[in-house]
Amino acid sequence: MTNVKPDQTDRTRLNEITEAVIGAAIKVHRALGPGLLESAYEACVVYELQQLKIPVERQKALPLMYEDVKLDCGYRLDLLVAGCVVVELKSVEKLTSVHEAQMISYLKLSGCRVGPLINFNVKVLKNGVRRVVSNF
Repeated sequence: MTNVKPDQTDRTRLNEITEAVIGAAIKVHRALGPGLLESAYEACVVYELQQLKIPVERQKALPLMYEDVKLDCGYRLDLLVAGCVVVELKSVEKLTSVHEAQMISYLKLSGCRVGPLINFNVKVLKNGVRRVVSNF
């Protein structure tokens, strides 16, 4: 994606994709509950999105551009959904500002504008979801 402000059509599409991701995560959380590894939740969310016929890439490499050099620093997006929504999955005691900063960096590096940051280690998943929007 480009660094141009999205029009209403783009916003609607991003909202629909984000809602589908969160819906899939809620379904997984209801079935499995808290306390598992991130990788287990990741695999299940990917499965749910595939069932919805939504394109998803798992552990997508994210290079870092520094000056005119493309560097592979080992960054990976948990999920890239429909080529435009970054999803970061956690299974931690609580989300912190570090997690949000990581997500903002991933959005900036990927050129994407929005992504849910989802912590599965909560009793009710809605308490573990933050929708992060980049304003770059």
